[in-house]
Amino acid sequence: MGDPGLFTPHSVTWQMHGDPMMWVAGIRALYLQALHPRALRGVLQNSDFRRDAWGRLLRTADFVGTITYGTTKAAEKAGARVRKIHRMLGATDPDTGERYGVDEPALLLWVHCAEIDSYLQVARRSGFPLTDGQADRYIAEHRVSARLVGLDPDAVPGDRKEMAAYFERVRPELSCGREARVVEDFLLRPPTHPLLVPAREVLWRRVSRLAYAALPPYAHELYGRPVPQPAVVTRRLRATGTALRCVPARLRWQLPPKHILRAMDRLGPGARPVPYKLGR
Repeated sequence: MGDPGLFTPHSVTWQMHGDPMMWVAGIRALYLQALHPRALRGVLQNSDFRRDAWGRLLRTADFVGTITYGTTKAAEKAGARVRKIHRMLGATDPDTGERYGVDEPALLLWVHCAEIDSYLQVARRSGFPLTDGQADRYIAEHRVSARLVGLDPDAVPGDRKEMAAYFERVRPELSCGREARVVEDFLLRPPTHPLLVPAREVLWRRVSRLAYAALPPYAHELYGRPVPQPAVVTRRLRATGTALRCVPARLRWQLPPKHILRAMDRLGPGARPVPYKLGR
């Protein structure tokens, strides 16, 4: 048997990250991450977000796929590359002139928690079968991914209670300023070839609005929009999840860079991510 990697097929992460609703969850994470001004400046001041947003999304998806389904060596290499990039980058607070590194632990922790919470919330609300215990296990497993980006695993939430306490502590630091509106505008109307604008309006905007609707109430309040009814949002997430899961997994996994298919080639067909395995 080949190297199962950092998470292994026995983890909640291995089974859950193969679910198609992870793309909706990733967009939710971007909406949430944009509400931390200090963290967001680290992104906007070091890249042309609107010109390279698609590339950034794909690189993030590739990183998550690599550390989830890749070999231990590949995952550690991906983490080292991220840490090296972060060490070289900084941002400036326009109000105070303060210069700071984007690898500040508080900023890395915000990005990590917003991402993991989004994956978990969207998956569960869309019908992915997870018990409370498995949800806690998922959060604990991602102390591994936190280490890869440069965080102390012991300083990272390890279950739902600790995650909720973290978001409660960080809320006074959140706001929706001009920079957050840049991200919001992109997520609603990403740059698209003129011939693809109709498809963007029909498909992308629906996905983006669903991801936005799945945000916690305090995020809706910061963005200045009415808080949607949670039950209505959950029904929409479940309907979308049901529809996407009807697409054969093998077909979905053919999309580059094919992390799951490569993992199955390496470890055998028993490594196929299937939700029912979590009940074993």
